[in-house]
Amino acid sequence: MSRYNVLRLGKIATFLILVLLWASAAPIDARIDRDNGIVRVKSAVPMAEAIIRIKADIAAKGIKFFDEIDQSKLAADAGIKLRPSTLLVFGNPPLGTLFITSNPNAGLDWPVRLLLTQDDNGDVWAVWTDFDWIARRHNIRDRNAQFSMATMVVKSITSTITTK
Repeated sequence: MSRYNVLRLGKIATFLILVLLWASAAPIDARIDRDNGIVRVKSAVPMAEAIIRIKADIAAKGIKFFDEIDQSKLAADAGIKLRPSTLLVFGNPPLGTLFITSNPNAGLDWPVRLLLTQDDNGDVWAVWTDFDWIARRHNIRDRNAQFSMATMVVKSITSTITTK
């Protein structure tokens, strides 16, 4: 089998896995602010457990995990008090780079960034940028199926923290 065919089969397999994830994603109560493209999902578990669950789900889905940035620790190191805030960066290059091929500026929004933050009431939230908003921001009109897939994958990942 040629290298081209192996790569093509890999892309097809990745797409099929993402379709299965999309189909199995549980509905969650996501709050979307259409004006600024912010999606928020309330966590039913504390911050540390939410991070563990999300990272485990990312790994189980075979998605590449790039970084965990503890923003509240960075603030504390600078002498600034900040509520708990951790940024998780992850993605699926065969999917995410398709957006960049449509508009190189979309690289500003890829890979996916998922913020876990705690509000003044102690509630933990998973926050990310709405993919439809990203499509409009970068005037990408040829990747609707891929944007829908990305939405379903992030909803599936964040659904892991919506129940105890």
